[in-house]
Amino acid sequence: MAEVVEPAHVLYETMGLERIVSLDPAGRAVLEYNAGLHLCHSGGVVQGGFITGWIDAAMAHAAVAMNGPEVTPMSLELKVSFFAPTRPGKVIAEGWVVRAGRRTGFFEGELRDSAGTMLAKASSTIMMMDKRKVEAAAQAAVA
Repeated sequence: MAEVVEPAHVLYETMGLERIVSLDPAGRAVLEYNAGLHLCHSGGVVQGGFITGWIDAAMAHAAVAMNGPEVTPMSLELKVSFFAPTRPGKVIAEGWVVRAGRRTGFFEGELRDSAGTMLAKASSTIMMMDKRKVEAAAQAAVA
């Protein structure tokens, strides 16, 4: 398992990432988030896009843990099922590989609250892209 690291990226701060709990080269990742009130809509329920993003990020981290830092995982397809409302507080997103091909992988993930209640589950098809090419295209787009 990889060393626990703190988030450094603004996106992680926006999403409420507290820490990356674990990265397993076998294709598994666990991330801990703080579901703040600023992520909620009416009734103190976290907006579904943040929930989707948390699980998607866990699956992407699992893909990087398995394939190395020279890849950028790109979601080709993403399906999320919501089982219970997500309320403010600590939540844990976990992602894992189901099947890995040469360039494409199939992943699953879930979100649980601090009591272990499953809040949402997702599946995704992810394509592994060369990180250098992805970053070069992004630089060209903003230039």
